Amino acid sequence: MAKDLRAVHHPDKRHVEMPYAPALLVRRGRLLFLSGLTAAPVYHSHPHREEEFDLPPGMRDQAVLVMENLKTTLAAAGCALSDVVSATRYLTDVAEQDDLNAVWASYLGAHRPTTTTVEVSRLATHANCKIEISVIAIADDTATRDVRSSGLARRSRRRAERIQKELTRSKRKTARQKRKPTRQK
Repeated sequence: MAKDLRAVHHPDKRHVEMPYAPALLVRRGRLLFLSGLTAAPVYHSHPHREEEFDLPPGMRDQAVLVMENLKTTLAAAGCALSDVVSATRYLTDVAEQDDLNAVWASYLGAHRPTTTTVEVSRLATHANCKIEISVIAIADDTATRDVRSSGLARRSRRRAERIQKELTRSKRKTARQKRKPTRQK
């Protein structure tokens, strides 16, 4: 799909390094709109169950889970991160934007969708969520695969689940270590 996108720059500002494009021209295709995704599982209970929101406290760790959720959801429609044309990113602390940008760049590489970043006091999904991202992607006219038939989606989902389990184990280990009395000589 990258061939169907063209970054639009002001003539005198072409060489300025930014993590986003000011505008993208979509030459053809259909648009895919994704709801805002957080580090929580995409499919979670309503009303919410607290255990589904046992999330890592750090922005980088949450950003990795969000990006994996984005990859899985895009793959369900036959798309990839390189098909994203616009992203709106909501952060509970804009001071952590550099951490998000580092993860964002590691997943997007040279691709630069238009991006808006907004600081909010709290995300509606859950108080433990630090970031929510919604995107618009361009889908090929034949991109209608179901997530169950997408190997990429399965791999992304498994990776996100593995990361979540590792983080939970790490939290438990840290909690156990804090409970252990320290021996003094």
